[in-house]
Amino acid sequence: MSEIIPENIQKDIERASALHQRATADSHKCREFNALMSDILGRLEDARCYRAADQVMTVLLNCQPRDGVHCDKSSMITEKITKMAQKKEL
Repeated sequence: MSEIIPENIQKDIERASALHQRATADSHKCREFNALMSDILGRLEDARCYRAADQVMTVLLNCQPRDGVHCDKSSMITEKITKMAQKKEL
């Protein structure tokens, strides 16, 4: 059974996707991305969109902002968040 992601959360997922593209070279943007994804996770759980929440949790488990260090999982995270941003339901 598919989950329909509420429109306001979907817009924030799309915003997070765009933010992540800038975050790969900027640790401050990376932290902003991580905070936004944490907020999205809570909102998805509140909306009972557990499948989408699991995907966000996977991103958060692999997203570890650090100053002065290039993200070695950037490509994988970009792929996951881009796919989420393109879907309205999971």
